[in-house]
Amino acid sequence: MMSDRVYNVLFLCTGNTARSILAEGILRKDGSGRFNAFSAGSQPKGTVNPYAIKTLEEYGYSTEGFRSKNWEEFAGPDAPKMDFVFTVCDNAAGEACPIWPGQPMTAHWGIEDPAAIEGTEIEKQAAFNQAFRYLKNRINQFVAIPVHRLDRLALGKRLREIGEMEGATHTRVEAE
Repeated sequence: MMSDRVYNVLFLCTGNTARSILAEGILRKDGSGRFNAFSAGSQPKGTVNPYAIKTLEEYGYSTEGFRSKNWEEFAGPDAPKMDFVFTVCDNAAGEACPIWPGQPMTAHWGIEDPAAIEGTEIEKQAAFNQAFRYLKNRINQFVAIPVHRLDRLALGKRLREIGEMEGATHTRVEAE
């Protein structure tokens, strides 16, 4: 039965320290049994932001096994085949989002980089909490999609709509 299939999802960002880590952690739990979650970066920093770990823990999500890694790990022949690739980097801030080769469904779910926030511990944590909420809202919409019942066109449209939810760093310009 097709609906029993488990889909592989890769969240991409530049540094793979904050947003993509949060998204991976959220989908691991909220999409468990239906989705395998992965994250990577085009220029990984090699460490996970401690606020990302703290935020996931505070919301009751596992932080086991997270590491900042290059997206090339998922481009090799032995890597899991991705069904979905979502970029969560903020184009508006001039970050370079990686382009993913192959045939996965892709969408841009950009939100502001919480790691870029300067200020007090409280202000930094608030930025991570907000990023977590924006990503959780998108992921909850994503896991509710009857993926196996939609054609690529309808699914692609829905994935783009999710990327335009509250907190999006870019919005589609509507014709007047």
